[in-house]
Amino acid sequence: MIVLSLTEAIANWAVSFMEMTGYFSVTILMALESMIAPVPSEAVMPFAGFLVEQGKFTWTGVIFFSTLGSIIGSLISYYVGSLGGRALVLRFGKYLLLDKHHLDLTENYFNKKGDITIFISRFIPVVRHLISIPAGIAKMNIWKFSLYTIIGAGLWNAFLTWVGYILKDHWDALLKSQWKHLMDVFFVGIIVLIFGYFVYKLIQDKKKRSANN
Repeated sequence: MIVLSLTEAIANWAVSFMEMTGYFSVTILMALESMIAPVPSEAVMPFAGFLVEQGKFTWTGVIFFSTLGSIIGSLISYYVGSLGGRALVLRFGKYLLLDKHHLDLTENYFNKKGDITIFISRFIPVVRHLISIPAGIAKMNIWKFSLYTIIGAGLWNAFLTWVGYILKDHWDALLKSQWKHLMDVFFVGIIVLIFGYFVYKLIQDKKKRSANN
């Protein structure tokens, strides 16, 4: 009986799921990543790179559909900010673990750096999930917003795909090395942190509601 490590099991599942659903899953996941949903591109695009290395996806297809997802999600967030404003975002964002503090930081960052923030933010964790909202609130020119998003997201998605492509060449050797168990500990740690953060947010929300009553 072959026992897979946690890392290997997660990777196999992610690659199989992406292979089965094709570019559709790449588009949807990257659309969610560009909104306030907690879907990091670092956990999506490298596996698309695996499939490129295996010849099941193409570079053109992955970059096109991932960037398509990024612009779709970003435009949705833009119009949420533009039409609904900050109040709407804060009201419903809590269901997706939106942290008001992070939104404040993102807004300040956008106001300080200006439109170019839309491009720069694609390479910054957390900020890239939220940056479209203050752009919408500020009524940034939609064509400039779209252009910066497409260029920034395209470069970032291509880089992560390349990382996965290179990693796949060494994947089997890596899983047989001494790093195998360390990777399992890392993944377990990430899962525990996400779960702990979710519980923390629920408790904080409950305290705030109690204080307001």
